[in-house]
Amino acid sequence: MTTYNWDLIERLLHEAQNSAGHSFTPRPYAEQHAAQKAAEGEPIENLDHLKTVASDYERLLLLRGYIASRPEDEGGNGENFVLTPRGSCLLSLLDSSIPGNDHPRQVLDEQEDALDEATFDEVASKAQIA
Repeated sequence: MTTYNWDLIERLLHEAQNSAGHSFTPRPYAEQHAAQKAAEGEPIENLDHLKTVASDYERLLLLRGYIASRPEDEGGNGENFVLTPRGSCLLSLLDSSIPGNDHPRQVLDEQEDALDEATFDEVASKAQIA
């Protein structure tokens, strides 16, 4: 069973969404994520490991169709992304600013690999997840 750091993925999706005009850099985003968690009093894992995981997530999100290269007319520079419809759906399920976001994360955690394209599309299509 594959487990994911949903908070980090949420951060990466937000950064991809807002990356017009500048490069998408997952390792610094991981540092910022760790600093934010530490400021909130939460324990953080090994920072080097977190940076590696963020880079791995970038590759996974791209390969599995959650993010795509940003078109030039939308501020694309060849090193930044936009959310695909699948990525937007994932972000809406993970969005920590929405009260009660724990249930969608729990449902995702119950999957063998929640970010597998077919698995995610099936789970996300169920109205009761949100």
